[in-house]
Amino acid sequence: MRIISGKYGRRRFDVPTGITARPTTDFARENIFNVMGNLVDFEECTALDLFSGTGAISFEFLSRGCPAVTSVEKAALQHNFIRGVAQKLGDRNLRAVRGDALRYIETCPTAYDIVFADPPYDLPGFAEIPQAVLSSKLLRPGSLFIIEHSRKHDFSLLPHFIDHRAYGSVNFSIFRIPDSPDTSNTSDIPNTSDN
Repeated sequence: MRIISGKYGRRRFDVPTGITARPTTDFARENIFNVMGNLVDFEECTALDLFSGTGAISFEFLSRGCPAVTSVEKAALQHNFIRGVAQKLGDRNLRAVRGDALRYIETCPTAYDIVFADPPYDLPGFAEIPQAVLSSKLLRPGSLFIIEHSRKHDFSLLPHFIDHRAYGSVNFSIFRIPDSPDTSNTSDIPNTSDN
């Protein structure tokens, strides 16, 4: 696993054999973080990484300056790997939660500035996850929500959808909760082609 940019940029960590997570490609991760960076100031954002897998997204948030990052991962091997990397980095701004991400969405009372979800593509009920997050207490006015998914899903008709990005076979749907009820849902992301 490689951290791409920020204070931990280019640091690499050997992922244990037996981890079954499907990590977001470096190319896709770099591009979606560039998109997010045009929308938020990471140094002022709390972030939640659901279905964390190896924690690559969590560590990218930390590396780019997020003051508080919560990682939620159910599998013990992945969870322990995330905790181990955080210890090696000496970064205390990561809270690693071992638990079911779907239950976390339902029960967590904390709101975050950024919520990132990368569920397994074959997870039963995958298509209902975006609406579950949008209806939860995880988001506040101004919050950003990104879900990674395969090309078979189209979430563009859901509330607060602002953009879709595709990098190879990796797709991201991006949502932004309006700062106020009068805020338009139109995208403020530059209209560039997906490569």
